[in-house]
Amino acid sequence: MREYMTTRDIVGPLLLIESVSDVTYGELVELEFPDGTRSLGNVLEVDRDVALVQAFEGTRGSNPSQTKVRFLGRSLELGVSRDMLGRVFDGLGRPADDGPEIIPDVRRSIYGSPINPTARDFPDDFIQTGVSAIDGLNPLVRGQKLPIFSGSGLPHNQLAAQIARQSAVLDCSGDDEIGCKAEGEFAVVFAAMGITFADADFFIDEFRNTSAIERAVLFLNLADDPAVERIATPRMALTAAEYLAYDCDMHVLVILTDMTYYCEALREVSAARKEVPGRRGYPGYLYTDLATIYERAGRVKGRKGSITQVPILTMPDDDKTHPIPDLTGYITEGQIVLDRNLHRRGIYPPVAVLPSLSRLKQKGIGPGKTREDHADLSNQLFGAYARGLQAKELAVILGEAALSDTDKAFVAFADAFEDRFIRQGPHEERSVAETLAIGWELMALLPRAELKRIKDEYVAKYLPVADAAVEVTG
Repeated sequence: MREYMTTRDIVGPLLLIESVSDVTYGELVELEFPDGTRSLGNVLEVDRDVALVQAFEGTRGSNPSQTKVRFLGRSLELGVSRDMLGRVFDGLGRPADDGPEIIPDVRRSIYGSPINPTARDFPDDFIQTGVSAIDGLNPLVRGQKLPIFSGSGLPHNQLAAQIARQSAVLDCSGDDEIGCKAEGEFAVVFAAMGITFADADFFIDEFRNTSAIERAVLFLNLADDPAVERIATPRMALTAAEYLAYDCDMHVLVILTDMTYYCEALREVSAARKEVPGRRGYPGYLYTDLATIYERAGRVKGRKGSITQVPILTMPDDDKTHPIPDLTGYITEGQIVLDRNLHRRGIYPPVAVLPSLSRLKQKGIGPGKTREDHADLSNQLFGAYARGLQAKELAVILGEAALSDTDKAFVAFADAFEDRFIRQGPHEERSVAETLAIGWELMALLPRAELKRIKDEYVAKYLPVADAAVEVTG
């Protein structure tokens, strides 16, 4: 351990230390301020004998000449153990639930180790979230990273808690065509950044009241915590997830909310470092930095465990071209988009079906995973809903009298689709079998001749006969 009192300058959360030796990038630093308080930080940059240090808990009340800096010779680490399940931690991995300190099995650097691309296994197992708008149309696949694009005031926190409570990997080893939940091998790591006290209480209560806390690890960074701490919070969560996945052979779902606050903290540090700004003031390395978080999801050949990510971000001004959603979309495999118009009409969850996408959905559904008709039904629901919305727009311009009987059937389908398929209670958990059953009930609202995306054998097998529409003839 080396201690210095050669701080030359302090700007915001940054300290410039002179006359240092044997200091490395990312090294953990302990700061002792004149009033006796201590804080942790890490090395951001080293240039010969000068080091730039970032303080995690701020530098308020400090002065350069009386600040002690100790370089600890290691990076920021998290002590991990299975005992973390059921616990709540702050953004730096310290217990925040009045429980005892964790006795770690091992300590791991929060920056992790990159997965060799040749060692990655392809994501191909369905994860049931219990939310029809996701499971039925844009399924989550084990090992995938599927973000949720939201906006200010939309119920993304509620949806995040619902997904965390309900998600499970299906066990398809039984005789049933659609498997049941696989017990004892699924865990949730939940990281919240920049949230209010009310939101933190909401998440803790949601987990505890439903006993979901027993299989979850929570990392909560509050809005009044130092912004710099938010940079470490998602990495803390992913370090815990990697231990549970690759050491304990668990399937881990990592939910990160809100990545927008993380990026704001990154921009704040970049501005303090006087770096040349990129788009909208964000640092030019924002893409690379986000990739170091998102790419920690995946499956590794020869390992039973996996890490699946659901990052959540609020788009400023609902702008999908904003740098944060734009770059996130490049790195991840699709997106679930929340719609403000659906929210205003009281539909929960307000998932906008048409702009949402899961690029790996075809790998996670079908025989042996969900059901043979899942892909065809999903495509038909998507196409019919798009045609129904198009017919609605036509009715606004030309009037309802201009619509054909088939167009009117699609309009009725679109309304029923939003009311019965997308609309779902915040505590309503639907199995994938229930989701597919609702989809087939909606198919009965359409003329049979319009079911062009579904194989005839599936129509004959699954379409409700009693409610089937009369085939429209020329």
